[in-house]
Amino acid sequence: MIQLGKTQALFVVKKSPNGVYLSDSPSMDTARKTEVLLPKNQVPDNIKAGDTLDVFIYRDSEDRLIATTSTPAFELGEVAVLKVKEVSSIGAFLDWGLLKDLLLPFKEQTYRVRANDRVLVALYIDKSNRLCATMHLYDFLRMDSPYQKDDKVIGTVYDILDNFGAYVAVDNRYSALIPNKELFRTLHPGDSIEARVTQVKEDGKLDLSLREKAFIQLEGDAYDIYKKLLDANGFLPYHDKSDPELIKAEFHISKNAFKRAIGHLYKAGKITIEPDGIHKTNQP
Repeated sequence: MIQLGKTQALFVVKKSPNGVYLSDSPSMDTARKTEVLLPKNQVPDNIKAGDTLDVFIYRDSEDRLIATTSTPAFELGEVAVLKVKEVSSIGAFLDWGLLKDLLLPFKEQTYRVRANDRVLVALYIDKSNRLCATMHLYDFLRMDSPYQKDDKVIGTVYDILDNFGAYVAVDNRYSALIPNKELFRTLHPGDSIEARVTQVKEDGKLDLSLREKAFIQLEGDAYDIYKKLLDANGFLPYHDKSDPELIKAEFHISKNAFKRAIGHLYKAGKITIEPDGIHKTNQP
């Protein structure tokens, strides 16, 4: 069976002025319903009937199946970063290494892309049996990553869901989530992030955090808060009773992390904690 969107070994069954016809069967009798053209400019020298060629199958500008010896950026079900060549009335066209550009329909975009953007997409077959790209990657990402708890990873944010958090493609390949409880700064689809693995779930998906482990992050949080305190002339109207959402909005950390940090500063003698907020001490 000839597979759209896949590289496969096919038999040469006949030659024509336009190239050679290939099939999944070496028999001329059974080839007629499944034959596909490899254009003349891609036919190797001295090729003959019965030989096999590794080719990728896609559709030409007239929606006919066609073979190519060129290697595309990815194959059916895979994920890759592609450059946007242009945007038209039906979507964006992406450069994927073949003569015919790949369509990314508007309905498959998680945000509106522009010419020269680089976007993370998967390759799928649409309802019209044509190859298209999608930015909805959840079902295309793998769950067999080599990463373990506390490993550092790099990934691309591909979706944000208010009820869950930020969905990330680690290494542009593996399925991961930054849960809402770990989102202390605004992220957008397309953002590249560095994160820490907090959990490897039973199904292989990763949970991530943008922050270090608490004992490592403590010094950084304390430094950031103290710097804000100095910039505010030695007073900030926040303390261990402040609303968690106010803390998150102002410092981009959780209430618990804030309490740990100001506790650290208090023990170091750098601040006092008063009913109206935190005050810098005279200690340098």
